[in-house]
Amino acid sequence: MQRETSAGRMKVAARDRLIIALDVETPTEGREIFAALKDYAGMFKIGSQLFTAAGPAIVREIVEAGARVFLDLKFHDIPNTVARAGVEAARLGVSIFNVHALGGSEMMRRAVAGVHEAAARENIARPSIIAVTMLTSADESMLSEVGLSSGVEQQVERLARLSSECGMDGVVASPREVSLIRSAVERKDFLVVTPGVRPTGAAHGDQKRVMTPLEAVRAGADYLVIGRAILEAPDMPRAAEKIINEMERASE
Repeated sequence: MQRETSAGRMKVAARDRLIIALDVETPTEGREIFAALKDYAGMFKIGSQLFTAAGPAIVREIVEAGARVFLDLKFHDIPNTVARAGVEAARLGVSIFNVHALGGSEMMRRAVAGVHEAAARENIARPSIIAVTMLTSADESMLSEVGLSSGVEQQVERLARLSSECGMDGVVASPREVSLIRSAVERKDFLVVTPGVRPTGAAHGDQKRVMTPLEAVRAGADYLVIGRAILEAPDMPRAAEKIINEMERASE
């Protein structure tokens, strides 16, 4: 259930904020996890690993089962190619897909225009298109390696503003940059999707800029993408339920 908050943004049930990452090797594993967790999440993420292993068929299968899908392929190519890939994502029936903000303004604008036109022409639901700012594995040393002189926060702020100006529906960013994005982008409907979320006491793995689910929701995140903390738990539904309960405490 959703309701309007005093700030003008929709208040979303904790379960609907949870995106479970199906970061597994085979479609069989993906199906088993989906069957076990379909009542515990508002959406499932299909990223490069499972998509490469199983292709668009696994996306269609989960959509046809009644679930929402976040297609996390981070398109980054010439504008025409990204626009066409975005149209195909819309045809798959995904709820969200993403592109790399570092692809620039023309790429993002063309993707938005192409998807909007195709959705209207073909009478299909238009997915939300969000832009990746900086990967949660990025830090100052990595930025320096690739020739970016400004820090992570400056890059995230710049790319979030650019994404909004190009008509993106939101961004993917570390939970540690959510409040920065909320200050930089005034749009109330601008989504912030956050990976790099770990329940209290969980290992961080290769994620460098992390928060707990409680902290991320309080910071203003709309959706939390969580994989290993649930998929590697001995009891996946119980692990998901604990995260949902932690998210619910954010409104207390």
